[in-house]
Amino acid sequence: MASHSSCPSIKNILLLDSDGKRVAVKYFSDDWPTNSSKIAFEKFMFSKTVKTNARTEAEITLLDNNIIIYKFVQDLHFYVTGGDDENEIILASVLQGFFDAVTLLLRNNVDKREALENLDLILLCLDEIVDGGMILETNGPLIAEKVRSHNMDADSPLSEQTLTQAWATAREHLTRTLLK
Repeated sequence: MASHSSCPSIKNILLLDSDGKRVAVKYFSDDWPTNSSKIAFEKFMFSKTVKTNARTEAEITLLDNNIIIYKFVQDLHFYVTGGDDENEIILASVLQGFFDAVTLLLRNNVDKREALENLDLILLCLDEIVDGGMILETNGPLIAEKVRSHNMDADSPLSEQTLTQAWATAREHLTRTLLK
């Protein structure tokens, strides 16, 4: 079994607006077991970071035994949280990968309105970066390419999809049918 230090993990990735409200969030840790504890953490973290100048480069802070790397662009605030024993450089690379992928997917229009209109892409982006707290990918252009290929897969004929993609497409069509 691999030791904890050989496998860095992410506790959450957050995308908040300029008021500290959720745009897209994904938690991978049981540190915040309820939705209200997650929202309280987001508000606390936002209040501690909002007055910093994290616009040109990512900033780092330690809050409640969590290392938080963050960056602000327009009216969006990007955050990656790890335990206080995690490597800051790895956390920063996750943040940069997320930021780069979102920038590419939103065609350089990185703002709240555009993010909300493309929320599906951002959520897919989070899934490509981290799974269950384990880092899968930090290369922004590669993440964006994988997300784009997911979107194309849903429109391609079933005969050209992998079994997993076909199941996902079938589930999506069934969900749409049930919701009508």
